[in-house]
Amino acid sequence: MTTWRKSSYSDETGGACVELARLSPGVGVRDSKNPAAGHLELSHRTFAALLDHLRRERLSS
Repeated sequence: MTTWRKSSYSDETGGACVELARLSPGVGVRDSKNPAAGHLELSHRTFAALLDHLRRERLSS
C-alpha cells in the first residue's frame, strides 16, 4: 500500500494541495483534492531538481 503525505505548504482551505509518496524507484506527486485523477512519477534525480528549482524561485521572489 502506498502512503501519501500532504505537503506542509498545503493549507486547509483547499489551496495548493500537493501530496507525495515514496514509489519504487522514485517519487509520486498528486493533487490531494483529486487523487483519483492519478499522479506523476518522478525519478529521485528529477524530483530533487524540481525542489531545487522551486526553492530558487521562492528565494528570488
